[in-house]
Amino acid sequence: MSRYRGPRLRIVRRLGELPGLTRKIARNQTRPGQHGAVDAKPSEFGIRLQEKQKLRYNYGLTERQLLRYVRQAKRTKGSTGETLLQLLEMRLDNLVFRLGMAPTIVAARQLVNHGHVTVNNQVVDIPSYACKPKEVIGVRDRKASRKLVESYVDMIASGTMPPHLTFQKDKLAGEVTGLVSRQWVNLQINELLVVEYYSRK
Repeated sequence: MSRYRGPRLRIVRRLGELPGLTRKIARNQTRPGQHGAVDAKPSEFGIRLQEKQKLRYNYGLTERQLLRYVRQAKRTKGSTGETLLQLLEMRLDNLVFRLGMAPTIVAARQLVNHGHVTVNNQVVDIPSYACKPKEVIGVRDRKASRKLVESYVDMIASGTMPPHLTFQKDKLAGEVTGLVSRQWVNLQINELLVVEYYSRK
């Protein structure tokens, strides 16, 4: 069992707000467990591990998948941390979530897996599909698919759409207009600590 299926608020209390994992807000803000209220200072390794876990749980990745993304980012020119975030943000399941077609990345992954999502009018059922600029993400022309996504779009309050995405609510389709910039990554994280964590692997 590679993907986390346990209590999500427990993870939120430990790592902080993770919009891709759950929309729920924990009533208790202390860390989970018997000694959660004790304010213990984490080690340097513990801080790096925590930042890495934020990425894993928010984007719903396995350890092997995240390591593969880090290695891919290292091979690319430019800042490794920013490149890593761009690779994760351009995943199909994340873009479906950012367009407002699903309440969380977990729900977006299920939409993609069940064949409800199209890319350039072709059904794509691979959540890790790397989208490129000028690709159009839509909903399969099927009554059940459209009804499901419409319920999500109506449920989610219309927030600020990132500038690298455009969404047409009447057509239930969005277009990727470019690459995401660092300031629009919807996660409080220090990506350099994640790169440091994987520097010896």
